[in-house]
Order: sequence, then C-alpha cells, then structure tokens
Amino acid sequence: MTSLSWRSSNKLATLAMLFMVAIIIGIFLSRLWNSASPQIPLAAGETTVFNRTSTAYEQPSAGLTEANFDKHGEGDIAFEAVFVTSPARVNPGLGPLFNNASCAGCHIRNGRGLPEKGQMLVRVSDPQESNLDSNTVPLQYQLEDNIKQSNTPSVPGLGTQIQDQAIYGYQPEAAVEMNWQEVTERYGDGTTYQLRSPEPKITLANGESLSPEIQISPRIPSPVFGIGLLEAIPNQTLEKLADPEDKDGDGISGRLNQVWDVQTKSTAIGKFGWKAGHPTLLQQSASAYVNDMGVTNPLFTEPDGSADIDEEILDNANFYVQTLAVPARTLTKDSQVQRGETLFNEANCAACHISTLKTGKYEVKELSYQTIYPYTDLLLHDMGEGLADNRPEFLATGTEWRTPPLWGIGLTHTVLPYSSFLHDGRARTLEEAILWHGGEAEASREAFRNLSADNRAALVKFLRSL
Repeated sequence: MTSLSWRSSNKLATLAMLFMVAIIIGIFLSRLWNSASPQIPLAAGETTVFNRTSTAYEQPSAGLTEANFDKHGEGDIAFEAVFVTSPARVNPGLGPLFNNASCAGCHIRNGRGLPEKGQMLVRVSDPQESNLDSNTVPLQYQLEDNIKQSNTPSVPGLGTQIQDQAIYGYQPEAAVEMNWQEVTERYGDGTTYQLRSPEPKITLANGESLSPEIQISPRIPSPVFGIGLLEAIPNQTLEKLADPEDKDGDGISGRLNQVWDVQTKSTAIGKFGWKAGHPTLLQQSASAYVNDMGVTNPLFTEPDGSADIDEEILDNANFYVQTLAVPARTLTKDSQVQRGETLFNEANCAACHISTLKTGKYEVKELSYQTIYPYTDLLLHDMGEGLADNRPEFLATGTEWRTPPLWGIGLTHTVLPYSSFLHDGRARTLEEAILWHGGEAEASREAFRNLSADNRAALVKFLRSL
C-alpha cells in the first residue's frame, strides 16, 4: 500500500535535484568553514548546514549518502502529505477525530508551533479514574490514549488528548479557547516587563465546561530538526549526566524518565516530547499519526490489526525528521555574543543546557560519532510552580520538563514569525522564556533578571546566534 503513487516521476526528479544541489552546497560550505575556522564548533558536527534563512530548518543533513538523500526526499513527501477521510485513493484515514491533517500542519517549516487551533494540543487526565501506583508498568494500549499508563488515566469521552476537530458527520470532543493572563514584573534595575500565562477554556461537545478536577496540559509543537542526532546520543551518556539526588550539591538534579516502549513491550529511557515521554523517534512519530491525525499505523493499529498507513510510509516520515539538519551558529567572533556566552555560563544556564555532547553508533551512519552542540541534557528538571502543568507523565512529575535543545533557537522568528517558546507557547520572546524559569533554574533566572540592560541584551544576542 502507498499513498504516494499519484506523484509524478518528474516531480520526484525535480525534488531530488533540488535536494542534491542543497546538499552539495552544504558540503562545500562545511569544508570551507572547517578549513577557514577549525576552532569554531559546528552545531551538528559534519552534518551541519550553513543556512540561516526562513528555510533553515528544512535542510537535509550534510553528508548523506545518495541512498539516504533520496530516502530523505521520500520522507519529506510523507511529512507533507495531507490526509483525508476514507475511502479515498490518496492519503485516506483522517480522523474521525483529529487535531490536524498533516505532520507539516503542526510543525510549520519544522519549527516551533503557535498556541492556536490546529497546533496547540491539550493533554488531559482524570486522577480519580485510577488508584494504581504511579510506577505500574503500562500493559494496555488504547487508540485515543496513545499508551495507557497508570498516572495519566483517561478522561471518559476524551481519552488523554482532546481532539478539537472532526470529519463530516462527527463532533469534535471539545472546543479549546486560549485566554491569557498578564502580569507586570520588574528587572533588578527597575525596568518593567510583562509575562503571560494561559487560561484554557474547554467546552465539551454537550456544551458543558470541563470539570476542574481534570488535569490539563496545553502543549505546542516543538522543533523537529536535529532530533536524529539527539536519538544518537548513547543512553550511557544521559545516565552519567543524571544526578537525581543532587550529589554534587549544585542545586541541579536532572533525572531520566522511564517510559513504555511499545515495540519491545518494556520500559526504556525517555528522550522525546516535552516530558521525555517517548523512547524513540519512531514511536513519537507513530503516536503523532494516531493521536494528532487519527491515522493508524504499524505501531498503533486498529483493533483488527489493520492500519491506515504502512510501515514504509511511517519509516520514511520518521527518517525525514531523523535526518533534518541543524543550522550553523553565527556571529561567533562578535564581542557582544562572546560576552553573552560568558554570562550564560556564569548564570549556570549551562548546567542543564549542556553545550557539548557526542553521538554514538546509530542506524543512520552519517549521524554516528559526531561532536554536537545542542545545549541540552535531555533530562527532566523541576521548573517550579510557575511552569507546572500538575500532570505527571510516567516518572515525570507535574513540575518537571525535559530540557529543550537551544541549537537553532535564534532562527525561530525567521522561520515562523510570532511563534513562541516554552511548552505552552506562553513566552513570546527569549527574555520571557528565561524569566519563567523557576525551581532548579530559579537562581539562573534571578541572575539574568539582575543583569544590567546591556548584559541582558548580550546574553539574548548569544542565544540568537545559536
């Protein structure tokens, strides 16, 4: 089965040619950069690309073999495919309940999303539905739940994710309206700033409001470039970085999530998602298909074992995100950027946003054994009550979030103007994102808040150079 047969060979050839030109240019610039400035760290090692335009997140990794380059192109088509209702000759299987009709519809240009309908997801749980211990291994899969787990029990009629759109003849589960509450705070020098937080209004299909006892967690799409390299980081590296008891006494106690792997039917280290709720990119991709689009697949099938897409399409879409490139840093010799990096380290931001990691042996050979600069430890950290969603996910508590990578963050608004930061899109700027940090990061936030205006600007300029 394939939903791509309608594509003409000419279109595929043109796409392949464009990708080939891009990769050749990337390889050339990479070699030129390495020979001219070997002391400058390359964000993604030999796979780094040199594109800081609005298409920066859409590039294939530099150095892909011809076969993998072609597969990346096939994956791009799968990622862009818009699903429709069954029966149909092209991309059938949408819904009946869904949030969006394509992968690219949420991950616009592969970057951050917006807290708007079609992109904002709302995860829900009913703590009164289960009295099981939170560490009980999940053994049952339910289509709407993604992965049944004891500490995120389903909400009757909603599952664990609200689908706010439906195909003809069905009603969406609920309407989600995002309202914002703003507060005014002050920097140490007296300059005022505004922070906003979401107040979701959820109205069920029957017109009633969602019970206040239901745990809710609004989330926007996160960037999908560079995540193959993150998957290639060995688990042993993350285990060494974890310090759940804060034995070194630095106030940072990052820890690993232990989640359910639907392929091995066992627990595994979580790496992906806002709370590190998925162990592999393949599972995260399959979960997005079934939960966000209602498209069943080989990992999450219909009750009779059938699926809307086959293994090839799922694998191609997953390979696409595995091999999306990371853009190179810029302005590395700028004195203000250099000062900002020093301030970033002095504020102890680098305790969680670790700059340098190494990949190990990986299924995509080009991503193996690379020295990369993602600025993350992929661990869970307590970020305080201000950012809490109060909804656990496996071992992650209601105040814990996985450290998001910072590479490429300076191009966020270049790729998609008005896109936002943090798990629910509350932060409109990098400054606001920093000022929402609490818990383990409270000292770092206060260090930033008490900087002079010039030094605050320098630290932010450093982030924008990534």
